[in-house]
Amino acid sequence: MHSVVQSVTDRIIKRSKESRSRYLSALKEAQLNGVHRSSLSCGNLAHGFAACNQDDKSALQQFSKANIGIVTAFNDMLSAHQPYGDYPDKLKKACHEIGSVAQVAGGVPAMCDGVTQGQPGMELSLLSREVIAMASAVGLSHNMFDGALLLGICDKIVPGLLIGALSFGHLPMLFVPAGPMKSGIPNKEKARVRQRFAQGLADRAELLEAESSSYHSAGTCTFYGTANSNQLMLEVMGLQLPGSSFVNPDNPLREALTTKAAHQVCRLTEHSGQYSPIGEIVNEKSIVNGIVAILATGGSTNLTMHIVAVARAAGIIVNWDDFSELSDVVPLIARVYPNGHADINHFHAAGGMAFLVNELLNAGLLHEEVNTVAGFGLRRYTQEPKLLDGQLSWVEGPTESLDKEVLASVDAPFQSNGGLKLMKGNLGRAVIKVSAVPANNRIVEAPAVVIDDQHKLDALFKNGDIDRNCVVVVKGQGPRANGMPELHKLTPLLGSLQDKGFKVALLTDGRMSGASGKVPAAIHLTPEAIDGGLIGKIQDGDLIRVDATTGELTLLVSELELHSREVEALDLRKSHYGMGRELFSALRSNFSSPETGARSTQAVDELY
Repeated sequence: MHSVVQSVTDRIIKRSKESRSRYLSALKEAQLNGVHRSSLSCGNLAHGFAACNQDDKSALQQFSKANIGIVTAFNDMLSAHQPYGDYPDKLKKACHEIGSVAQVAGGVPAMCDGVTQGQPGMELSLLSREVIAMASAVGLSHNMFDGALLLGICDKIVPGLLIGALSFGHLPMLFVPAGPMKSGIPNKEKARVRQRFAQGLADRAELLEAESSSYHSAGTCTFYGTANSNQLMLEVMGLQLPGSSFVNPDNPLREALTTKAAHQVCRLTEHSGQYSPIGEIVNEKSIVNGIVAILATGGSTNLTMHIVAVARAAGIIVNWDDFSELSDVVPLIARVYPNGHADINHFHAAGGMAFLVNELLNAGLLHEEVNTVAGFGLRRYTQEPKLLDGQLSWVEGPTESLDKEVLASVDAPFQSNGGLKLMKGNLGRAVIKVSAVPANNRIVEAPAVVIDDQHKLDALFKNGDIDRNCVVVVKGQGPRANGMPELHKLTPLLGSLQDKGFKVALLTDGRMSGASGKVPAAIHLTPEAIDGGLIGKIQDGDLIRVDATTGELTLLVSELELHSREVEALDLRKSHYGMGRELFSALRSNFSSPETGARSTQAVDELY
């Protein structure tokens, strides 16, 4: 193992010793010998299988066969989840093939940040992760199930499902992906049209045509945002089958992998003799593996919150120092938009997950000695699935990149570090992703332009008021203020300013997520403005230094001057009502800081 990876892992193990021990004790208490429904009364059990066919009723009465719960995030508005419509029937059939039963345990909401971007509904996005976690728990709470299959891909959905699953960590569980849509227009062309529209050089018809040519069919969006970062993370953590992440929905291999996932979860149940609960697969080493994989590929900054939240759900305590220290030694070996021009299909064709895992394992950057849903040892994930004579098989994956502009070796990486940096200074702590930021734009010292709503930048941009070097400060966007919406509306505007030759940066207590690109953005700032963070005292014209090379984040105003200023009150009324936002006030007010996972379930900390 690389010494730094081992050191960070050891530090996490030591830091988490007591909380992890309590979590594992809770798992042991929840574990039963035999099928779980055997503990139900006759009345309970009768309710549990009342709607089943006679064969399934007979099987469920015998207490000798596994019953698999399906938790689905299906809806047919969200392209990534539309393919899940017929998955429950396919999974039930597959479970029957090996003598088990499956039931849909419940559904969870799945919202699309791409649809809600810049809209009031975006302020429910991060909050939805908590709802998904709780909905997963409700579905599994009937104690009818010996394992579970989790159907979810995008943004907050995978972390929510995983947090909920870890509350039932005594059960074996697999994630079942549905795959990305096929490639549309090049991402570079899409970004070009977006900037032309922001500059008033393209009309809405041209913009919509470009967007529709990019997001054009069922499947996950093809850029390397949070959705595909989730898939990559799950696979490297050993929570879905090797090579299953990026197979297109209409590929016959996709259906074979779906069937195999159902077979496999049955084989991992307690009475099968190969018992492998998800709460044991998710441990300190697998969490570090997930972080390393995200860093090596320039993945979504959302994962700096979600991995922390997932880890804590398993009694493991991770912080941004861990991310930053790992980023310093993990090289960037993938270039996928917005970190390059390729999309996730190109990544898959260039060698994909098998090549990535092989490179990182051979360099000692991943822990090999871990348990996975495919068995013991991460080396299994250097293989890729194939249909050979109609049968699903795994063969050795490529050991050399098939496209060195998309995937590089550890010995000749695109850059020597992961491009994620912990930012620190008198303003607090933030994260910045610079894997797509040109080196000459990574240090910005400029006057502040302060706004409290991303939409206010439009008028400033159109009037030419920010045609200069500046640090755009968007305050009041943190978890407790308005649910921490993503601020993608700023990206084309700031990108246009940078293209004009200005030095620009973004500073916010909000999010930019996986689509953050070529403009340096210090995000997730904590403490946030509503908690009295110094961001609330910044005034127009104050000098701010954002240095992504050293991690410096400083408001260059004297202590005497800052002491004389009051934190400006935020008017958040418009963010707390309408579009259902009033229903989430209790969750919002109890959110923790981004560095502790932006979690609204503080009781978990007390338990673990």
